[in-house]
Parts: sequence; structure tokens; C-alpha cells
Amino acid sequence: MAPVLPTGLYPESPPWRTHALAVSHGHVLHVEESGDPAGICAVVLHGGPGSGSSPLLRRFFDPARYRVIAIDQRGAGRSRPRGATAHNRTADLLDDLRHVRDQLEVPHWLVAGGSWGATLALAHALFEPQAVAALLLRAVFLPRAEDIEAFFQDTDARAPAAWARFASVAPADQRHDMLGFLARGLLNASSGDLPRRLALAWWRWEQTLARGTALRNEEPTPIEPDRATLDALVDRYRVQSHYLQHRCWLDAPPLLDRLGALPLVPTLLLHSRDDRICRPEGAQAVHDRIPHSQLRWIDGAGHDPSHPAMASAMVAALDRYARHGHFGDGSAS
Repeated sequence: MAPVLPTGLYPESPPWRTHALAVSHGHVLHVEESGDPAGICAVVLHGGPGSGSSPLLRRFFDPARYRVIAIDQRGAGRSRPRGATAHNRTADLLDDLRHVRDQLEVPHWLVAGGSWGATLALAHALFEPQAVAALLLRAVFLPRAEDIEAFFQDTDARAPAAWARFASVAPADQRHDMLGFLARGLLNASSGDLPRRLALAWWRWEQTLARGTALRNEEPTPIEPDRATLDALVDRYRVQSHYLQHRCWLDAPPLLDRLGALPLVPTLLLHSRDDRICRPEGAQAVHDRIPHSQLRWIDGAGHDPSHPAMASAMVAALDRYARHGHFGDGSAS
């Protein structure tokens, strides 16, 4: 067993193998394998959509026990072409997961996902139930109209001054549909610096909501992105707005209504009660539809995967699964 650092995370475990996997319609996926090649196979699904994976996400796993497969989804991270929305839908991502399993000769894997990654994990388990050994869902997102509107329109007035700053990038007569305005602007490559200004406004608003203590002004303002990072954010939010405008193609029928068909595998939801991006009501609704699932509330973490409480909960759950093949006794706090 590798040592856990004071941060609650395992030390960085560099990839021992990297793949550029060609999939349909010209997309090429960036895939990394780390940890123990003979360990328990786990796949990490990043959020967004469009965010790309990061070294943080594999640090929840004991590198002496897990073979961790991290995938940059279509249009995201180091997959190519970055920021592409053509031939980029949830159904394509599900086909890609099957392709990765086939190419890496993985019969089944533990699926760990956060935010949109948790949503994709559920869709994957419905699409290929035989491929899923367990589900660890952090800060699950529901792509319902009310959840999407709550983020972009601040319908519950979580941070009215911050939302007003966010909305100020749009003309007054378009602020009732911030998602539509942002999506159009991010796609308009001929509009000069507009996509960067929109991405920066979106990022600032997201940062405001992401941390559990952010609205009480107890945390420093994060460092603003440099130009290269901002260009990556333009691509990320282009993909994300593309998905959100279509409710991630998971509303016909609604994802919630399909969860009763999930495989009977260990399923744990970790969610912060003060998550202002993926609302706690969504996690409760998912838990209510999966009779065999567990839901554990993490206080004070907001939507931050690196928050010590959330990081520790993720590490503890994965350590428990590595030892016992399940996430615990089912108790919820």
C-alpha cells in the first residue's frame, strides 16, 4: 500500500503507458494508464463535459493496488481535435468507452466519475452493464432543464452580485438565456476576442460557486488564467455548452427514469451538502432511484474534488473497495 499524503491524496503516479486511440469521425482519444498494471482496473471519467482529465483524479487511487485508466473525452484535454463539437454526443462517448476497453483488453472495470463524469458513468453502466464492476459517483450532475437553468440564471439567488457580473457580458435583452448566448459566442471564431471574454466570465462564475465557502468570502480569489489556459477554457466551454444545450442527450427518456435498470454492483455517491454547481437534491434523487446505492454527505466541500474532506472520502472509499470489494456497510450520514 502506498503512503497517503497529508492532503489526503496518494502521491502522483506518472503514467506508465500513454495511448492515442483513433475512434470514429477523426477523433483521437488521449488515454493514460498508471498505477499497477496487474491491479484492480478502474477508469476515471472527468467532468465538464469538455474539461479533460488531470493528475489529481488518479491520486484518489492507491497506485500499488489499482490500474488506473484516465481518458480525455472527445474534444477535451489532449484528445484531438480539441474543442470539436462535430460527432461529439453522449452516444459517441459511450462507444468510445467500449472501444477503449476492447483496445486495452479490459473485461470490466470500476468506474469513478465526478460531476459530468458521474453522469457519464451512469449512462455507461446502462449501456454496458457487464463492463461495470462498481460505481463511485462524486458530485453527480443531472442534466435536467431546471438544473442547467439554476447554474446559468442563478434562479435561487445564491450570489446575485457575482451573477450580475457574469451576466454583464451579454446584452440586457439576452441575459434571460445565458447558455444560448454563451454557446453562440464561443462558436464564433471570427468575433475577435469575444470567445475569451465569455470563457473568462463563465470561469469566474464557476469559481464563485465551486467552493463550499466561496460565497462567505473565506477563500482567496483563484489566480486568473493566462492566455494559453484561457484558450483551453474556450474549447472546454464550447464543448460544454454544446452538451448542455441538448441536455446531454439524456432526457429521452430522462436518465433518472432509467436508473432502475442499473447493474447490481457496489454503488456509492459522495456529495457535499453545499455544492452549488451540482445541487444536493440531484444526488438524493439519484440515490432514491437506485435501491442498492449508498449516499454519503460530505460537509463543506462545495464542488471541489481537492477539498480535504472530499479527497479523504474518495480515498477511503477506494481503499475499502480494494480491500473488500465494496464501499462499506451502507450507512449514510
